[in-house]
Parts: sequence; structure tokens; C-alpha cells
Amino acid sequence: MKEFYDIYNNKVFLTFNTSFQIEACHVLVICRYQDRWLLTKHSKRGLEFPGGKRESGETIEEAARREVAEETGGIVRTIMYLGEYLVEDKLSRPFVKAIYYAEISSLEAKDDYLETNGPVLIGADLISRLHQPEYSFIMKDEVIPAAISKIVELGLYK
Repeated sequence: MKEFYDIYNNKVFLTFNTSFQIEACHVLVICRYQDRWLLTKHSKRGLEFPGGKRESGETIEEAARREVAEETGGIVRTIMYLGEYLVEDKLSRPFVKAIYYAEISSLEAKDDYLETNGPVLIGADLISRLHQPEYSFIMKDEVIPAAISKIVELGLYK
């Protein structure tokens, strides 16, 4: 298990081996489409992978698929659970986010991408770009590099 502090100085616990006792109510979906990373541009936070909260009656995987479709128009071909992270949020209760890896079969144009401006495709140099100001704070902690390393370790991306 990896421990670090996020941009708000909340303690974060990241695991790819176990689950937390708190059920995941949020998702983060690391997406690939046509050999590129599929992100979305959140209207306030900037570039980030799709994700969000699970809705009532949804499984966490259903939430992951829905968030990808809503925020990018992406149709998930395959999806794989990678791990999860727990954030000890100083302003509210701790919460857990499930991390998925998804391969996208197609992008469907939409009139509304909800709180985002739709899909953004980024090349293999994503990790070297994360410090740039157009990227969301969600992309700037240790979760994204660790998740991409796990994807590479599993042979899902080279």
C-alpha cells in the first residue's frame, strides 16, 4: 500500500492488492482509445480522466461505464478493476475511489458532456505533461502514475 498527501494535504492510501472496509462510492477510469489516452476537460478543474460518483442502484463498474460515456462519449469495449484509493478528507468523511482501466471502442459525439467539455486525446507522453497548469489537481498526485505503471505491469499497455 502506498501512502501520500494530496494537494489539499489529505492523507491518501492507494492499493492495487486489497480493498478498504469503506465501500467505493467514486470511480476514476484510466481510458485508452486508438493508442492514446482518453481524458476529458472538466469545466473548472481542467484535463483529467473521466470519473465521478456512483448513483443509487448502480454497481461501481456501471458507474465507471456511465461516467466515461457521459464525460467523453466513449463506448467501453473492455474494463478492468485495478485498485482503489482512500482519501482522508479533512472537510468531510473519508471516501474511497475505485480505479478502472478501460479500452474504448468508439467515441460518440454528444450535445452535452455534462460538467465537461468532452473528449481529449493525449499521446504516450502523458506522464511528462501532468505538471502543466491545464491538468486537473486530480492528475497531479501519485495515483495516475502508479495506476499507469500497474497497467504496464499487467501488460495492458506498453
